[in-house]
Amino acid sequence: MANGKTAKTAVTKKEEAAAPMIANLEQFAGAGAENITSKDVSLPFLKILTNNSPQVTQGDAKFISSARPGMVLNSVLNKLYNGADGFNVVPCFFKFEYVEWADRGTKDSLAPVNSYPADSDIMTKTKRGDDRKDRLPSGNYIEPTHYHYVMMVDENDQPSETAVIVMKATQAKKSKKWNSMMLSQRRKGSKGFFQPPTWSQIYTLSTVLEKNNLGSWYGWEINHNKDIPNDTLLGASQAFFDTCKKGNAKVNLSEDQQEQTGTKNPF
Repeated sequence: MANGKTAKTAVTKKEEAAAPMIANLEQFAGAGAENITSKDVSLPFLKILTNNSPQVTQGDAKFISSARPGMVLNSVLNKLYNGADGFNVVPCFFKFEYVEWADRGTKDSLAPVNSYPADSDIMTKTKRGDDRKDRLPSGNYIEPTHYHYVMMVDENDQPSETAVIVMKATQAKKSKKWNSMMLSQRRKGSKGFFQPPTWSQIYTLSTVLEKNNLGSWYGWEINHNKDIPNDTLLGASQAFFDTCKKGNAKVNLSEDQQEQTGTKNPF
């Protein structure tokens, strides 16, 4: 009995000692990162693993033993999410661009040649090739690209990490559907119904197997979950929205392209 009491007292003292430590650290919040800017960090991609992803290929330097096709990978943290179970995110910002690429295996093919805004007429200068790509006279191709900047949400509805989901090709339809879902949300306020900001809503993302006459692959499944239930998550999501709107959330498409080199998709 005495031993149990002593152990309980020790734990209590340990917890009491930890509290002042956190308080002491709080006054130095952000210290050491003063010179880190958006140019010095890489916003993680959330990407669906395929049969050809290096994470599921034994012998590859990026192999993860627990990785399976259909799972979702955080490209910076190497964190895996079960695509069948799904996970929650807050869509904080959306951007669309036309990205110009050189063919894989050619010089400078691992970085975008150029990017064009949503109102560009660049597509009028392309011609559909036999490979189903929209090619410019130079031989480079244009890839309409949808970016969804999201705040990850943990099991307690608290903010986790930030990331970007890039949707193109067959997944462009999923992006448009998601955007339509966001625009269709309505809440009743003091002046009637209004469209809530996208960063006030939680969506559940999962993956599903899709097929066409060229093959099969995993794609996104997106469903509205609920309004954000607490101020902590709401504040973090709004802050990330502000960062994105100012153009300070940078996406390095070169990293994504390097990982996909050699991968053939059936779409």
